[in-house]
Amino acid sequence: MATLLTTLIIIIIFLHMYFLILEMFLWDSPYGRKTFGLSTEFANRSKTLAANQGLYNGFLAAGLVWSLLPGENSDSLKIFFLSCVLIAGLFGGFTVNKKILWVQALPAATALALLFIP
Repeated sequence: MATLLTTLIIIIIFLHMYFLILEMFLWDSPYGRKTFGLSTEFANRSKTLAANQGLYNGFLAAGLVWSLLPGENSDSLKIFFLSCVLIAGLFGGFTVNKKILWVQALPAATALALLFIP
């Protein structure tokens, strides 16, 4: 179970690094606009806000990396950062796009569940 949990956390880390890149660097590019369904004008106006959001995704990824390092607090770190990802995914899924529930909230909820299986 530990290997499956670690693998899922690594996937979540890579997802959040991808979100960071999309939001901080590609938001107003053709790829970023297509990914988020944005007009050029809106992408240009909201670029700074998106970069801020991308930075937060990077912090979530960094926290999950930290949680994978050996130490007596690693389970507490996993619970905290996976819960942050889950809450952000639920909020985004209910306020922005339902797809966020599947891409962000479900993997975090699954990892949290695996953490509590003996």
